[in-house]
Amino acid sequence: MSRRFTEPKLVVATHNKGKLAELRALLGDYPVELVSAGDLGLPEPEETEATFEGNARIKAHAAARASGLPALADDSGMACAGLDGAPGVYSADWAGPGKDFGPAMARVVRELAERFGSFAEADRAAAFVSCLCLAWPDGHDEIVLARSPGQLVEAPRGPNGFGYDPIFVPDGFGQTFGEMDPAQKNAISHRTRAFQLLKERCFTPA
Repeated sequence: MSRRFTEPKLVVATHNKGKLAELRALLGDYPVELVSAGDLGLPEPEETEATFEGNARIKAHAAARASGLPALADDSGMACAGLDGAPGVYSADWAGPGKDFGPAMARVVRELAERFGSFAEADRAAAFVSCLCLAWPDGHDEIVLARSPGQLVEAPRGPNGFGYDPIFVPDGFGQTFGEMDPAQKNAISHRTRAFQLLKERCFTPA
């Protein structure tokens, strides 16, 4: 049986302000005090797993153990069909230690063009993937995974969002995540879809 979240305080296991802002918005009026791992000065654990689920668990359990509080971690990235799922769990690594996603987006476009002869001929299907893990200090966890499918564009478009948002157009839309108003993006994002699953499981009355 799934465990319901009833505690008054939750650690968001991230040092990424963009992720923290999205999760704050997703929790909305839920009566819980949010604090980030960055705010608490918690170290970022080494992500050694090859799956989103594995790395989400590492981050959530590390924060729960260090803080003595329940912790929510997100491991997410962009999986490109034409690159056999890359960059996937290594999406942040492609941005380097400075987390500069300009070169990372350029690498996606370049590698697709090299593999298919040109970007125009490439398989441009991609999906943002989000795995959320809610862990308690006693070792229990709840985990969900969701995807937001779409297509890639060659040149980044839009100043909003973060990461690979400016080159990703979600299915059914004409704008990139980078061009969308944040509220519009959040309504359909992979993280929102994952959180809806987690909310139904852990954040609503049984």
